[in-house]
Formats: sequence, C-alpha cells, structure tokens
Amino acid sequence: MDLSTIIGLVIGAICIGVALALGGTMQAYVDPVSMLIVLGGAAAATMTSVPLARFFSLHRISLKTVFHRQVPATEQVATLVDLAETARRDGILALESRLEEVQDPFLITGIHLAIDGSDAEVIEHTLRSELDTLIERHEAGRSMFEQMGKYAPAFGMIGTLIGLVAMLSNMEDPSAIGAGMAAALLTTLYGALLANLLFLPLADKLEARTCEESLAKNLIIEGVLAIQSGENPRMVESRLRTWLPPLHRSTPDMADAMNYQFREAA
Repeated sequence: MDLSTIIGLVIGAICIGVALALGGTMQAYVDPVSMLIVLGGAAAATMTSVPLARFFSLHRISLKTVFHRQVPATEQVATLVDLAETARRDGILALESRLEEVQDPFLITGIHLAIDGSDAEVIEHTLRSELDTLIERHEAGRSMFEQMGKYAPAFGMIGTLIGLVAMLSNMEDPSAIGAGMAAALLTTLYGALLANLLFLPLADKLEARTCEESLAKNLIIEGVLAIQSGENPRMVESRLRTWLPPLHRSTPDMADAMNYQFREAA
C-alpha cells in the first residue's frame, strides 16, 4: 500500500476543510447541484473522449495509486544476479527449477525464452514489445485522470455561468443576490479543488508508477540478456547497477548479498 497517496489526500482535505471552517459555516460550501455539474460534466466529457470499456476501468486504475507494491530496484538486481549465478554454475536449464520462486510474470517470460534457447535478438524484441504495450496501457489510464483534471475546472466555470444567468434573470429580491452569487461560485471552487487535489495528483502518481515499472522491466531485460549470454554474475551485477540512481548503486545490503553469493559460487 502506498501511504503517500492516502496521506497526501487526507492532509489536503484537512487543510481545505480547516480553511473553509475558519472562513464561515461549512454548510455555506455545500451545494449538491454544483457538485453534480462538476463531477457529472467531467465524467461525461471523459467518457465521450475514450472507449467505454476503458472508462469503466477507471476504478481499477485508481486503485494502482494506493494498492501497488513495486519491488525495489536493488532487490530486483539481487534476484537477477542470483539467477545469473545459478545459470553460470549449473547451466541455463537449471533456471527452470527456480521459476517457482519468481513472482514477476515479465521475468518468467524472459527466463522461459532463455531456457528455450531463443536468440538474444528474439528475447529483447519480445520483452520490449511487451514493455511498450504495458506503457501504452498505463498511459491510457493516466490520461483519463488528466482529462478529468482538465474538464473539472471548465465545468466549474460552466456551472458558475448557469448560476449567474439564473440569478440575473430573477432580480426582484436584491437581498437574494449575495446568496445566489455565492452558490454560483461554488461550482468554480469544486472544479478547482477536484482538479488540483484529486485528479491531477492521481495522474502524476500513475505517471510515477509507469516510470518505476519501466525501470524494473528494463532491468529484467538487461538481466535476462546477460544471463542468456552466460555472463559472469559480477559482470551482470555491474551491468545492472548502471540503471540505478547513484545513491543506490552500492548499498550495504546489496553488497552483503552479492559477496555472499560470490563466496557460495567460489
């Protein structure tokens, strides 16, 4: 579970709620009609712009911002080096007995290709095609939240204009003008809040998820190609570490794990 998404949304909601409470009664900021215009309009516009099946997958996509565990890159490197050590010591066919320990379907696909004796070009083409498809699928989901973040403020303004027209068409009671103006402006408030506190942050989080997963898959591609070519585990580890940020290229935990594996191999 990604706590940063939940904590960020909660802190944002609390800050806005405290500001609204200090600025007046909370009841003054509640208008179901305004919320209906913003949410309904943004959802309808997004539905119009994408295939229906993709739109109805929005709830599953949103769960990836919270219920998602990405294997750390350092752990991914350690796993690949361990597999490389097995292939180097016992032969690449010995990896078949290790597949039960592997959880990532992408890595399983790559290992199967290597075990089957596929050429490096075939392995790389197959895995990169699968990675490109995965990125396109993630981008399609992320773009829906970005679209809703774009449409929500626009429908907030539309709701404000509707409210102003209704208010100006009924000017017999001047004392009601202030309340009518406040209600009209609420749709703009709702649109700005939903876009900047919910939709656009979730779109950015999904983009970060895509970057993390792309890095993990590229590590797997490089690792599988190194294993297929029969590289020394030390060279595999050195090759994969170049994909990591400088801060994580030589962590104590990884160094201990690598030294242990190399001692066992010796």
